[in-house]
Amino acid sequence: MERRIDRIYQFVSEHANVTTNEVAKALDIQRTNASKDLNLLVKDGILQKSESRPVRYYVESQETVSGPAEKKVSKTTDRPEKKMLKQHAADVFTQIIGSSGSMRNAVEQAKAAILYPPRGLNCLITGPTGSGKTFFAHAMFRFAQAQSIIEEERELVVFNCADYANNPELLMSHLFGYVKGAFTGADSDKEGLIQQADGSMLFLDEIHRLPPEGQEMIFYFMDHGSYNRLGETGKNHYADVRIVGATTEDPHSSLLDTFVRRIPINIQMPPFGNRPPVEQIDLVRVMVAMEANRIQRKITITEDVVKALLGSVTYGNIGQLKSNVQLICARGFMNHMMQDEINITLNDLTDGIKSGLVQLSADRVKATDISPYLEPILVITPNEIDELIKTDSYELPYNLYDIIGDKAALLKMEGLDQETINHFISTDINIHLKSFYKDHGFTFDTETRLAEFVDKHVIEVSNRIATLVGERMNAQFQQNFVYAMSLHISSFLKKIHVGETRQTNANIREMATDYPAEFQVAREIRQLVEKEFHVEIPESEDYYLTVLLVSLREDQPTGKIGIVVAAHGNSTATSMTQVVRELLDVNNMLAVDMPLDMHPRTAFEKIREAAMQVDEGSGILLMVDMGSLASFNDEIEKETGITVRTLDMVTTPLLIEAARKSSVLGSGIDELYESLQGFRGYGQVALEEEAAKVSEKQAILAICASGEGTAQRLKEIIESPLKQKRMDFIEVLTLSVTQLKTEVPKFQKEYKLIATTGIVDPKIGVPHIPMEKFINQRADQIIDELLLENNLEIQEEVTMTFDSARKLCLDFMTDSYTFINPKKIIDPLWRLAESLVEDDGQSSNYAMMVNFVMHMAGAIERGVLNQPLEIDQATLDNYQEVTDNTLMNRGLNELESQIRIEFPESERYYIYQLLKNHAEIIH
Repeated sequence: MERRIDRIYQFVSEHANVTTNEVAKALDIQRTNASKDLNLLVKDGILQKSESRPVRYYVESQETVSGPAEKKVSKTTDRPEKKMLKQHAADVFTQIIGSSGSMRNAVEQAKAAILYPPRGLNCLITGPTGSGKTFFAHAMFRFAQAQSIIEEERELVVFNCADYANNPELLMSHLFGYVKGAFTGADSDKEGLIQQADGSMLFLDEIHRLPPEGQEMIFYFMDHGSYNRLGETGKNHYADVRIVGATTEDPHSSLLDTFVRRIPINIQMPPFGNRPPVEQIDLVRVMVAMEANRIQRKITITEDVVKALLGSVTYGNIGQLKSNVQLICARGFMNHMMQDEINITLNDLTDGIKSGLVQLSADRVKATDISPYLEPILVITPNEIDELIKTDSYELPYNLYDIIGDKAALLKMEGLDQETINHFISTDINIHLKSFYKDHGFTFDTETRLAEFVDKHVIEVSNRIATLVGERMNAQFQQNFVYAMSLHISSFLKKIHVGETRQTNANIREMATDYPAEFQVAREIRQLVEKEFHVEIPESEDYYLTVLLVSLREDQPTGKIGIVVAAHGNSTATSMTQVVRELLDVNNMLAVDMPLDMHPRTAFEKIREAAMQVDEGSGILLMVDMGSLASFNDEIEKETGITVRTLDMVTTPLLIEAARKSSVLGSGIDELYESLQGFRGYGQVALEEEAAKVSEKQAILAICASGEGTAQRLKEIIESPLKQKRMDFIEVLTLSVTQLKTEVPKFQKEYKLIATTGIVDPKIGVPHIPMEKFINQRADQIIDELLLENNLEIQEEVTMTFDSARKLCLDFMTDSYTFINPKKIIDPLWRLAESLVEDDGQSSNYAMMVNFVMHMAGAIERGVLNQPLEIDQATLDNYQEVTDNTLMNRGLNELESQIRIEFPESERYYIYQLLKNHAEIIH
């Protein structure tokens, strides 16, 4: 495919003295893109431009048009077009979106790994599913070829370690080869991928799936360049191979330390959600442009469609975005097949992607950040983008648009109407895309999310049931079949464990008799579950399984019970519903987030509006976090005429169960309401009892450099609202940053830690609340948010300015200390903080400066009282050998002379630990 910039150069070389508008119109590209490429060519010395207006572009061998304001340019030797091509090919990373933004550090690391003498460095690419690890590895390979480090004719050798993870012997034979007789069927010697990659690069995807013995063989090869084939004893073979690994896991927990130490460069791919708004929109543009190239038609997408695409991306990242773009473009092509231009609107979106618009709107910060970069209509023309790196894990090996066109023509010949044709083709599109992404191991990790609520054995059995149903029944079932079946099985197993029985509902029994084929399969499912879990299940369960099977068919009728989730906090309800949508792909549910300062009447209006929107005639289930909201029940019924039932103390498992049961045909609002009142989760009884024991002793952990001073003050701030709310079962523990590794595990055995605060996040899987947030805001509100599990809100950083940061320090010192004068010591302490606290390059780092000043104020107060912190002699001896504290000691010595207070070695040790911890976080 000819690149846009090459087409522009060719046009200018054939038509001298052209304007940007002339180029854009002639080549059918956007003016902004034409201007960008023209100026890039000028910058590279390939084109020249006039100084008059309008600006005209020409190659150096041409003369400008004669005119009073024009300069004559003398003819010179032509610059060959090859120079331009080579310049751009030399750095393929410039084609990657974000190469000068969020991907800048990754690009610099990759270049270093390739160019480091004499043979480069092995590296590891880490990042979540779909973040672009494979794409980036191919970019590294192309860069190495462009730099003549790897020969042009060589190919990147790719091996996915997950393909043979359960058969280590076969895995190793593929990597290292084998000799004749090494195992049954080894009739001759065979070289492995290591040998194939000699002089090139080997990409080991999902490298965490390498067994330990495989990792040992790889790192021996890294050290010595030699290896043995399977069945050999000596290291008889040599190869020069650059190794690049990729993993979604934490290398230090999934790989041997000895292996990780031999990989000096760890390149991290940012999640899609962490990339700047302009990059997210550029990624949408590029992916739509790739589809425009395939069908050679202009594609336009509305602003709402772009928002829906951005909001629909969860943990699948760029891979998920690409899947969604391919899906909407295919549906748009299907709906506008006979037109020259494909105009994609919300009508072309699936319900799952369309829900992304709601998700984005609920995230006010993200919606605000993205808004300035959106256009009312995004117009994409064919051949608009530069040629991207071709190799892509999620590049379809077939032309989906040819399949759509051929199928449409065939169905039309058979006399089917357009609506029926579209229905058939929609099913085809879904099957093609889902099977392709599933074959490539890209399932958006939904089963991992499901495993948070359901035992893995249940999920395995549900997968077997899906296979059984596929063999027995000639019908299409929804994508969420395994998830819905897993939840159903877990639910009734839980009832059996606690000794609950249920009478068969007459409506359910009557409905099941209308589906004899499903009823027979339901009986087989019950018998399979009985055998697998060693339980006796009443035959009445056959009726419920029958109705579940009918409900999980594609194109089930509408009229489901609607669900409205209302919870306090800026995003509590939205977060819960998003989990349910990811698992069950439901569209009968809306979230109402209620910040703590929202007026009750405003909350009522929002809930009433949501109820009217989600009602399909079967009633509404209102699920709330506090009993006080249940009072809205009668008023909503009176104003809207909708039957409403309310459940309080909503949890994510309860919401999942409500969504699952509301999707089952024949379930009435009262039956659903009653069944959910007795819901006890999906886990086993023993686990539930164990959790209850742990929850009896909960704690919030406050961390500072010494475990005293600031941490003690934080403890007082937090304990006050806890006492007011009579939550004495939650303790506030204090800890020195130097004791994290030894003391945190002890605390975790004795308490259920629900949050941490202080100068450092210990990364123990609970929310970390910045200490300045407790000090700068109402602690009782933060406690409320915490107890509502509003983790996203808690983790937001507090925006500080120079003035607010200093005021925070002054207020803290005034409230906390007796013998120091805050107004006099704030300036020298702040200057010291500026000289010692390393900036992270992203902000002024006021939060850390505030932490430092607060700690120093405590040190000065202790100096006045002659009550310094103490450390044991061994720690003191170790500290006295430290050599990287010169700058700190110089600053403290100057402060001592200014305020006439001496900082003993013990105090200096804790100050050093505070600064050291910050530096480790930055790097």
